[in-house]
Amino acid sequence: MLAVVPGSGDNTGFMPIESRYDAVIIGGGHNGLVCACYLAGAGLKVRLIERHTEVGGAAITEEFHPGFRNSVAAYTVSLLHPKVIADLNLAAHGLRIVERPLSNFLPLADRQFLKIGPTLAHTQAEVARFSKRDAERLPQYYAALESVADVVRGMLLETPPNVGGGLTDVMSALKLTQRMKRIDMAARRDVLDFFTKSAGDVLDSWFESDPIKAAFGFDAIVGHFASPYTPGSAYVLLHHVIGEVNGNRGTWGHAIGGMGAITQAMKKEAERRGVEITTHCEVVQVCTDVRGVQGVQLADGRIIESRRVVSGINPKLLYTRLLPRHALDEDFLHAIHNYRCASGTFRMNVALNELPNFTCQPGLQAQDHHKSGIIIAPSLKYMEHAYFDARKYGCSRKPVIEILIPSTVDSSLAPPGKHVASLFCQHFSPQLPNDLEWKKIREPAADMVIATVTQYAPNFRASVLGRMILSPLDLEQRFGLVGGDIFHGALTLDQLWSARPLLGYGAYRGPIKGLYMCSAGTHPGGGVTGAPGHNAAREVVRDAKRRRHAKA
Repeated sequence: MLAVVPGSGDNTGFMPIESRYDAVIIGGGHNGLVCACYLAGAGLKVRLIERHTEVGGAAITEEFHPGFRNSVAAYTVSLLHPKVIADLNLAAHGLRIVERPLSNFLPLADRQFLKIGPTLAHTQAEVARFSKRDAERLPQYYAALESVADVVRGMLLETPPNVGGGLTDVMSALKLTQRMKRIDMAARRDVLDFFTKSAGDVLDSWFESDPIKAAFGFDAIVGHFASPYTPGSAYVLLHHVIGEVNGNRGTWGHAIGGMGAITQAMKKEAERRGVEITTHCEVVQVCTDVRGVQGVQLADGRIIESRRVVSGINPKLLYTRLLPRHALDEDFLHAIHNYRCASGTFRMNVALNELPNFTCQPGLQAQDHHKSGIIIAPSLKYMEHAYFDARKYGCSRKPVIEILIPSTVDSSLAPPGKHVASLFCQHFSPQLPNDLEWKKIREPAADMVIATVTQYAPNFRASVLGRMILSPLDLEQRFGLVGGDIFHGALTLDQLWSARPLLGYGAYRGPIKGLYMCSAGTHPGGGVTGAPGHNAAREVVRDAKRRRHAKA
């Protein structure tokens, strides 16, 4: 069958057309897979297209050194929504998540350290070594944080009200108002603080000792290219504590088999529901005409017809690369050009001959601190210096690093007696100064990361058998993370909720009829949550039902 490519501008010509689908999803990351599952479950005929040879996006597991496997980019679990886990039968498809025995471990100078968890009493005893006052304040802080987190949790699976929308959007806004009325004035002040202030200012108001502020403040700069004293960074901290593992709130864990175990379980459920998954196949254009979306064009010239296209990729990529310019007005193009994507993330996987032997906690046998999130960042001041270093030099000379060693709980990832570690590093600017290029400095930057860890664990450098390096440029080129942004857009107030990705387009619908978005560039933002995919699918199904009723 032959037809003219709708709205393809200079590329107009006769192209082969494949069979029509109710929905085509661009991108097989976890949100694309989640969206596909829900749409297929609602009875829609769904085609999912992924440019790589396997689905999963940034949540995949690979062998990066002979005999050593690890989560490539995304590396730890907490934010994956329990409703998504249950609805998609992920446990039945083999997903198993184990909780960390400790939340975090901070090696410090002078053989000092701080451990967070496993219980409040344990943490208080640890913090009391630095400040009895801070230890006494911990229960109140946790209660305030949990109260605010509950407000956010209630919004995760809701569609934000669209500015300029109709009655549905008015009702959505009223629902949030009612939720705020149900909490007391102190909690409302906490909500305001965590949504508007810097993490540093919030933590300074609660605590006096550096280690506990660093332990909590780390969450404020994860994937967020900013100082912990940048206004709005407290929300990023909050974003990282709203999750749960196996029903335990605020905790983090490991997916057995790596993060790829999550997306492979999603793939199995998608296939069970009849989703047609095509890999190693790239969408080069969303086809449109005066009626709206008509399908997608592939790199080989084929057209896949569909009146609904759901994008699981960064909104900036969608609107600047996959849509003809004439399909979008100038105001929208200007706004999407200014949509900010930059997280300052530098990601490494390392194969280890032995576990890190920390000066402050000696030992080569796996201990609880080896199974936790190991944070190299002793103070908020250290984090702030790292950020300003990156602004000036491109790379922090003393980077912030979180180390996870999943092989301590999952022996399938490394040979017996060996280990794999994930190094999640901040701050490394996606835009380098002084004509520097990431292709030239990625190895020296990796060396600096290794050297930083070795300052705390002297055997670390010698124990590295192999490494995988993902600079901000690598993250962009391999996974479509523009600016290396793991969240598909900065989590700042002007890019949250109804304004994510843009004000007026916060309800998962694009500016063209039949175009939808389900990536982390929509509410509630980044992390392996599945929430954008869940929410976008609901809106697609609602619109499909309205259309059927209108025709009836």
